Amino acid sequence: MTIDIKKDGKRIFLCILAGVVISVNIRTFVHTGGLLPGGMSGLTILLQNVFKKYLGISIPYGVPYILLNLGPILLGFKKIGKKFTLYSCIAILTVTILTDIIPLRTITSDVLLISVFGGIVNGFAISLCLFAGATSGGTDFISIYISEKFGVDAWNYILGFNAVILTCGGFVSGWDKALYSIIFQFASTQMIHTMYKHYNKNTLFIVTDKPEEITAVIDRMTKHGATKMDVVGTYEGTKRTMIYSVISADELKAVLQHIRAADEKAFINVIKTDQISGRFHMRPND
Repeated sequence: MTIDIKKDGKRIFLCILAGVVISVNIRTFVHTGGLLPGGMSGLTILLQNVFKKYLGISIPYGVPYILLNLGPILLGFKKIGKKFTLYSCIAILTVTILTDIIPLRTITSDVLLISVFGGIVNGFAISLCLFAGATSGGTDFISIYISEKFGVDAWNYILGFNAVILTCGGFVSGWDKALYSIIFQFASTQMIHTMYKHYNKNTLFIVTDKPEEITAVIDRMTKHGATKMDVVGTYEGTKRTMIYSVISADELKAVLQHIRAADEKAFINVIKTDQISGRFHMRPND
């Protein structure tokens, strides 16, 4: 593994910051509302509640949280990337240590506000990890693995998995808390969708008189191929070239700017793409 001090330093900072935000969110919004966040955090809190309610034993957050993450960490190390997993471990360890240290604090007692804004903060923290080329652990490893292997956005599938955990939580902590926790998870998922678009895709249809320049832009910036088709504009009856290509949504803005620079008269149609089948270049996590 090669080390880039500036780039890797930024990734480490974002992972630590994400871990701090997640820990603070758990000790403020989540604890005050009695909610169950998704993934291994939610499962850890569920275990804490079960031990407390049925056995009268208070267990720390860190120990079960790190144990539950061992399986997903192994998956990430084998299937996603070594550096990706190592940076994810920084975020996981930060949460493991700080969640048992940060004192409890009530910001608001309104459970609906807690559910919405706590979910937004949680989604923001997870997005920080993703921007760093890492994850906050647990089901995020699984989601990224599914997204890369099958070329689909898997966050909604993880939302369904979390709903199962929350259903179990309903039997322990009450159904009102479980339902509010689903709102928390929905807000978190939507925040991730809004901030992180790496696994979203867009289809480009570009009508141009400069196909070579534009295909060169797409190849240089995205490493994606393109298909050229000879077309005729019905308004003027002029022969032109239409270029078809699929790119990641987070590449779209920069690609459009460079296409405009190559051909300011190009007509561009951008379509959201739900799923693709076949070879599609994804930037490696490492």
